[in-house]
Amino acid sequence: MLRYGDKPPAPGRTFGVSIPAGQLSFMDYIQVDIIGLSTSPSSGGAYALVLGEVGGNRRLPIIIGAFEAQAIALELEKIQPPRPMTHDLLRSLFDTLGAEVTDVVIDDLREGTFFAKVRYVFEDEEATLDARPSDAVALAVRTDAPLFVASSVLDEAGIPADDESDAVEAESEPDPFEGAASSAMSRLDRMESQLEKAIADEDYEKAAKLRDDIARMKEGN
Repeated sequence: MLRYGDKPPAPGRTFGVSIPAGQLSFMDYIQVDIIGLSTSPSSGGAYALVLGEVGGNRRLPIIIGAFEAQAIALELEKIQPPRPMTHDLLRSLFDTLGAEVTDVVIDDLREGTFFAKVRYVFEDEEATLDARPSDAVALAVRTDAPLFVASSVLDEAGIPADDESDAVEAESEPDPFEGAASSAMSRLDRMESQLEKAIADEDYEKAAKLRDDIARMKEGN
């Protein structure tokens, strides 16, 4: 099990307010990875961001909005939108200022709401920004920053992995292709055209699915 905060950090600040050295580091954090995104017809447009414990079997589902889910999925799928999204702009701002995002921590759960912090280094000083977990994760995947969850949060809201959690990945996989082999190439051409149109229309959810379908079709040929 990977844990975070063995050494106290340098003094930091949140929105310009100083934080005593080590205040964040002495909490027990556990590293997590992104397992996937899932939704259902009854979710009202919301998505579940599923985080998995590194070296463990617990999953942490966090309900996020469609826009934030799209922002995370785009980067994971390596789909380049025609115009920068909000989290792309934030990454560019960090790069321009010479600040480095070191990690993202989901450090609190109050009344069913998760809270997160983006930790970064600017001019050799460590600092933090309060953030929603969805925005923090969307930034983390763009800066290759590791994700951590407070052990108290994972103890309270984490669920053991089982067959249902494995189904999250299975639901994201496209159905097997049907039709004769002779029409495979023409179908591939149509799908690539649909992919280009989806990106131009900024329909990123459709674009991500088409991208996966095209990759699977090419592997099958």
